[in-house]
Parts: sequence; structure tokens; C-alpha cells
Amino acid sequence: MTLFAAALPILAMVVLLGVAAVVARLTADVLVAVLLASAAVAGAVARRKGRGWEAIQRSTGEKIAAVLPALLILLAIGMLIGTWVLSGSIPFLVYWGVRLVDPRFLVLTSFLATAAMSLATGTSWGSAGTVGVALMGTAAALGAPLAATAGAIVSGAYLGDKMSPLSDSTNICAIGAGAPLYAHIRHMLYTAGPSFVLAVGVYSLASRFPGEATEANAGGVLLDDLERVFSLHWIVLAPIAVVLWGIVRKVPPALAMTASSLVACVLGVFWQGFRGLDALASAVSGFRPSMTGGVGVDPASLGPAFAALVARGGLYSMATTLIVVIAAFLLAAAMDVSGALDLLIRRLLSTVRSVFGLIAATMAAGAATIGLTSHGGVTALVIGGLFQRSYDERGLARVNLSRSLEDSVTIVEPLMPWTVSAVFMAATLGVPTVSYAPWAVFCYGGPIASLALAALYRRSRFGLREAAPPLPRPPASGGAQETTGSPARRLRSQ
Repeated sequence: MTLFAAALPILAMVVLLGVAAVVARLTADVLVAVLLASAAVAGAVARRKGRGWEAIQRSTGEKIAAVLPALLILLAIGMLIGTWVLSGSIPFLVYWGVRLVDPRFLVLTSFLATAAMSLATGTSWGSAGTVGVALMGTAAALGAPLAATAGAIVSGAYLGDKMSPLSDSTNICAIGAGAPLYAHIRHMLYTAGPSFVLAVGVYSLASRFPGEATEANAGGVLLDDLERVFSLHWIVLAPIAVVLWGIVRKVPPALAMTASSLVACVLGVFWQGFRGLDALASAVSGFRPSMTGGVGVDPASLGPAFAALVARGGLYSMATTLIVVIAAFLLAAAMDVSGALDLLIRRLLSTVRSVFGLIAATMAAGAATIGLTSHGGVTALVIGGLFQRSYDERGLARVNLSRSLEDSVTIVEPLMPWTVSAVFMAATLGVPTVSYAPWAVFCYGGPIASLALAALYRRSRFGLREAAPPLPRPPASGGAQETTGSPARRLRSQ
């Protein structure tokens, strides 16, 4: 197979995504169509190599079976978000996140409040579009630096998008790398921790802007609406406590999230006063502003910020993500059975001679692909599939791959002005990407920390995780047990 034939499906995907972005909006429907068309190209290449539909279908099934626990987590997250709105858990966090803003340290508080919101909800766009908008209004009223405030909001929003178990991108990166979700999140602390500290330091200095701070309540309408609809008592944090308990006790994530959703439904019905059918609908199709009629509040009297905050969640909200995963796996399976993936990996890694080279190659591929496609999910699935075997061969645990995907895909996208995420942030916050990007400290701190850890690992032995060595085979009769050649030993020899 020639290199061009092996890369043809990826080239087709990039070209089709570019055409779709120019001719029409890059909606989920268009994205799925592009992936399926690219998979058809990959299938044609596989057919020329003598591999038919049965082989592609079998490979796709094996890939889906391997990530089934992660797919169940995605469904559980959809149910969790809808029921957490019903119970008042998410409204409670948003309410106090806005109320506790200190005007004297607005930039720092913008980062922390948006980070808390995104960690709780797992959405960068939702956090920027609700709390972020209110904070930008406060910054304008106080005369605070708008570019610094917007950069802090973007940093906080993508901290949660990278670290929250409720985030689609967090789950997709774990799926793409074949890494356990919670292990993936824990491993990201090595790069997220230094980035967080750096961001807090920079925003602490930037918050001391000239002028006398005065009280401003840009989110007053949203807060009033939340108080009218929900009883914002600390008891609504019980569903969150259930998830935290599940993490500590190492309960399977899907089960812990399902238990949290059941608790949230009980609170929504017996504490907030919603109807039982509303609880069921929130779990399946998501919370809707029209449900407020059940607690005596006219939906028409609520502001648009309230609707943007609460209209979300449900099992159905993850349907598109699941379809994207299946379409991406069809593409990967067709390239796998044809041998295209092996050829691309060999060529891509032919110059890699060290652990740092592997991490740098992963991040370069991730950043380039997200810059071309503007879709983190597709990028993480494709790049993750390409690099899995290389990490295994070098004795590196898959969490190193998943973290590299996060640090080069999830948090880098809003720094590229032409990507969908950057356009959304600039339009929502009212600050151009080139203006807020220098202040989005967390977003560029992650890649720097990731590369630094890889460069220093040979001496420090810190920040990367080695793969667990395979269990030794039972010794053959009269023979010696094999004890050499483990992945960990090969890594230490580099």
C-alpha cells in the first residue's frame, strides 16, 4: 500500500469537513455524514486489499465492545445532567458562583467561578454562555480589563471541560486512548495542577486593576429566576455527594451516576415540587423550561439566561455523540483491517526515538487535526486510535496518551481563531480570540507542562505512568520462566 492510499480516508475527511464549513454550518448531521463518507473511502481501500464488509463489521464491533463501559458512562452523564437541573443541584452551584464574585478580584474570581461551574456541569460552552456572560457584564460595569476577564473565563470553562467526569471531551479522550475514565482524570492532575497554579497567580495580579470597584449585579435577572423556580438549600448537593462517594469507593462510574440521578429525581419531586413525569422526562429527554409550570412559575416570565442554563441533559442528548463514536469507529476499523493504520503509524513514528518524541508527536498530530476539523471528539478518536499501539510498545500506560490528547486538543482549540469553539467564545464574550488568547493561561499552560514532564522524565521519573507488566506465563515443564522484556523495563532502558 502506498502512503497516499493509506492517508486517503483522512485526507477525504479533512477536505469534506473544510467544504462543509465553507458551504454550510458544521452541524452534527453534517459531521456524521462526513465521517460515514470517509469510512466509505476507507472501505474502498480495504476492499482493494482484499478485506470485505464482514472484516470491517467485526473490527467495529470489537472496538465498540472495548469501550462499552465508557459509552454507558456517556449515557449516564446525560441522565445525570437533566436530573441535577431538576433537583436544583446545578442551579445552586450557578447561583452561589455568581453571588460570591468579589469585585476587587474580578478576574481571579471569574476564573474560579467558571471553573467551578464547568467542573460541576462538564460543559465549557454552557459555563461561558451563562456564568461567563454575567461575569463579562460585571467586568464592563466595573471597568475591569475585558480581555483578561474573557481569558480567565475561557481558562475556567476549559478546566472543567478537561477535568470533569461529566464532560464529553473527557470521556471521548479516555475512549480514544482506551484508558479508564477516573485514571485518566487523576493522571491529568500532573499538568492541570501546575497550569491551575500559574493561572491563579497571573489572575491574582491582573485582578488588581486601577479604579474603585463598585457593586454590580449583571446576573441579577438570572439569580431572581433561579430563586423563583428552585429551593436553593444545601440539601440539593446530595446528588453531587453521591457521585463523590462513588469515586472514593471506586464504584463503577455508570452505577454511581445512575444512583445520583435517582437521588436527584427524588429531590426534584419531593423537595422542589416537580411532577413525577417531569422527573422521568428530565432523565430521558432533559429538563425543559416548560416544566416550571409544575411549580407555579410561568415559563414565559423567565429570562433567556435561565432557559440557556436549564434546557439540557437527558439520555437523548448523548445520542449524537454515540452516533459520532460509531461512525468514527467504522472509519478506524476500515483503516485497521486494510493495514492503513499500521503504515501511517510506522511512517509517523519513524523519526521518534524517545518518550518525549512520542508525546510531542501525539500533541502535534492532535493540535494539527483539531485545527483542521474543529471537532475534538473526532480528533481524539482518530489520533487515539493511531497512537495506542505505539504507547503499548514503549511500555507507557494509555493514560499518558489520553492526557496528551486533552492537552493538545481539548484546551488548545479555543486558542485557534478559526475553530468553532474560538468563534463561539469570541461571540459569546464579546472579545476577539487574539485578545483573550494571551490571558487564557490554563489553555496554553497544559501543553507546556505536558511537554516539560516528557522532556524531564528520563531523569526525574515523574509525571508519566508506565504500563503494568504482563503477568508471567506459567513455566513450561523443566524450563525457566520468562522474566525479561517487560514494557516497563524497555521504557527504563530508553
